[in-house]
Order: sequence, then C-alpha cells, then structure tokens
Amino acid sequence: QVQLVESGGGLVQAGGSLRLSCEASGRTFTNYPLGWFRQAPRKEREFVALIISYNSTYYTDSVKGRFAISRDNAKNTVYLQMNSLKPEDTAVYYCAQFVGGIYYAVTSYNYWGQGTQVTVSS
Repeated sequence: QVQLVESGGGLVQAGGSLRLSCEASGRTFTNYPLGWFRQAPRKEREFVALIISYNSTYYTDSVKGRFAISRDNAKNTVYLQMNSLKPEDTAVYYCAQFVGGIYYAVTSYNYWGQGTQVTVSS
C-alpha cells in the first residue's frame, strides 16, 4: 500500500509562485508514476500533471509553461512548481499514483493523498 502526503499549499497573490510536495511511502518509490489533480469548489476533480520518469511528463493545457512536475527519488517526493499563478488555479491539489489507462482520467489513479489548499488572490 502507498501513503501520499501533500504539503506546500497556501495563499498567494496572482502572479506568484508555490511549490507543492507529495511525499510517498509504503512501496519502492521509483517504480511508480505520480500525478497531480485539483478540485475547485463545485467543480469536478481535474488532471494537472503526471510524471512517469524524469523525461516523461504530461500537463493539462491550462498549466503548460507555468507549472513543472519533478521527482526526487532519494527523498521519495514529487514536486509541482507553480509559477504565474492565476485566481482560476485556486483549488485543493491532490497527488495520486497512476496505475495505467488514460493519464488524465481520475479512474486511472489510486492511493490519493489528503490534498493541500492553494488559494490565489486577484
């Protein structure tokens, strides 16, 4: 079983930056891909980014060029660097293990973390 713990959320002004962390435990970290999703109030959870290996990453169009996903296998941690933040980025951000299938589908992931709140003020 995998345990995932997110951190790094907070309140930031539009145009600012935050770095989210997702620390994994319970299995060999290097063997599985991890992704980030977000869920805004009254909206469905949506895909943000996925890292399969150091040079294999995927992003939703709205964050391309602003967000970067990376991993540090020595620390069992995946990061989401978020730059040029916009009010529409406000959401609870979750990390989850990708188990196969459509990479942007919620059903392709299991072992979700508890989430971390990101609020971007205008």
